[in-house]
Amino acid sequence: MTRDAGHTWRTVPVPGAEALDFRDVEAFGPGEAVVMSAGEGPASRIYTTVDGGSHWSLALQNPDPKGFFDAIAFRDRRQGLALGDPVDGCFAIFSTEDGGRRWTRLDPSRIPAALASEGAFAASGTCLALDRSGRAWFGTGGAGRARVFRSDDGGRNWTVTNTPIPAATPSAGIFSIAFADALHGVAVGGDYRKAHGPAAIARTDDGGLTWTAVAAPPAFDRFLSAVAVVPGTSPPVFVAAGTEISGWSSDGGVTWTAGEGGWNAIAFGGAADGWAVGPAGRVVRFDPRDASSRRGARPAPSPGGRKSP
Repeated sequence: MTRDAGHTWRTVPVPGAEALDFRDVEAFGPGEAVVMSAGEGPASRIYTTVDGGSHWSLALQNPDPKGFFDAIAFRDRRQGLALGDPVDGCFAIFSTEDGGRRWTRLDPSRIPAALASEGAFAASGTCLALDRSGRAWFGTGGAGRARVFRSDDGGRNWTVTNTPIPAATPSAGIFSIAFADALHGVAVGGDYRKAHGPAAIARTDDGGLTWTAVAAPPAFDRFLSAVAVVPGTSPPVFVAAGTEISGWSSDGGVTWTAGEGGWNAIAFGGAADGWAVGPAGRVVRFDPRDASSRRGARPAPSPGGRKSP
């Protein structure tokens, strides 16, 4: 964790979780945070802290030995969702109403059935998106076609639609999804076993009901593991990244400009406060209003393990 805008970092270990593969974190102010590990069965867990990581509480351990957590997302400090790979043909989705301390699995009969070999990807922890009104989306792959599941009521009921992003192999599909508002969103992905390949970017203007492939420039013919929207921008500015490429769109995802460096995950704390983490423990803080601005921070541990590029 950092208390000085990323200039220095200190490790905040989670007791009993030294061997886990943490993939997602949601922070609420200086002391409260929820973290998620990905792994087979009980290796998928959610922990919470209220004192900046000095103490951690186990909130949820995957109840199914075949389960695998992929991402968590919150609409505010209390209400959130957790997404897991299909168990017995249905994606496992959990909800919380108290900031991640307690979780309840949502009714699987209200979620469209998963396709054979379909799953989500935990690479960046951003295959799931949730807005402040309770609308939710998550992207999938590995089943011959990449799909987006959509909920208008906080995850209680879901619909699903196909996207043009390729998903012909178990390692290909949608890896990240972001929405600027109720209508405008971008999904990115590719095949994490093949760093080079056709650009895998799609956009929607109707809340995820339909998706259109984006004709990105050749520089974007790379695997992309993360996409995020810059808060408060109009038209919405999206930033995307993969292990070999990064870039941005200032027109809602229609056209894209390549940037510098590759990253595993990106996030924004505000319109002028962007963060990216990448291979070899790299962490940077940047101002998205100036694409050439890069303010370096000291290295932090880099992600790894299954479902990671």
